[in-house]
Amino acid sequence: MMARRVGRMSPFNITALALGMAFLYLPIVILVIYSFNASRLVTVWGGWSLRWYHEFLNDRAMLDAAWMSLRVAAVSATIATLLGTLAAVGLVRGERFRGRTLFSGMLYAPLVMPEVISGLSLLLLFVALNAERGFWTVTIAHTTLTMCFVTVVVQSRLASLDRSLEEAAMDLGCDPVQAFVRVTLPLILPAIAAGWMLAFTLSLDDVVIASFTTGPGSATLPIRIYSEVRLGVKPEINAICTMVIALIAVLIVIASLASKLSGARGESAAPL
Repeated sequence: MMARRVGRMSPFNITALALGMAFLYLPIVILVIYSFNASRLVTVWGGWSLRWYHEFLNDRAMLDAAWMSLRVAAVSATIATLLGTLAAVGLVRGERFRGRTLFSGMLYAPLVMPEVISGLSLLLLFVALNAERGFWTVTIAHTTLTMCFVTVVVQSRLASLDRSLEEAAMDLGCDPVQAFVRVTLPLILPAIAAGWMLAFTLSLDDVVIASFTTGPGSATLPIRIYSEVRLGVKPEINAICTMVIALIAVLIVIASLASKLSGARGESAAPL
């Protein structure tokens, strides 16, 4: 009786949930709908049309910015995933090494550090090194931003993993490296994939750090959109944002499936 009463949602909870979902997603829904608006005025509905998607595909500057964002996101997410996974292994498997607390604090600092401070500090670093700002400076900056998020995701999976599985593999003749590659790595692979997708999404969305570290001819899509919006919202921007939302939604679904797969593998691999 108590379980049935707890599982039932009250009208207040339903109303609060509906208002919260509307607050979060109603602006996005309106943006998606108006991306199919045939009228040039974003506040006037002129019927359904794919006109602005066609305009985006013919806008060379926007396409170059989108391609720049995709390249930066893919490269920075890959590097951040590699470094973040190694950092997670070091934090979980090296519980007693000297300086662990300092290393952990420095690793998680970008999670709470304002992006303006991170972007300015990276800009000063690149200026001091006399590095030409462009693709690689933005990639390094995004790697710095997203590596800590990958570490958190992979570390949580490693912390919940039963180490007796590796010990059993070593008892059967594997050395520690082989046991990690053959046993642990397949079990944490979905978490690594989820970390990569999170890093990719964060890089694709960033505008503050990229604005500090980018150079001439290497503007990312968020920077390009921001510069266009300052002069007025064009219907083409609605179409671009809708395509980005669709891409991020696909990545979220894939990450969710990877997380479920990781949990299922962990349960199936648990000793009876």
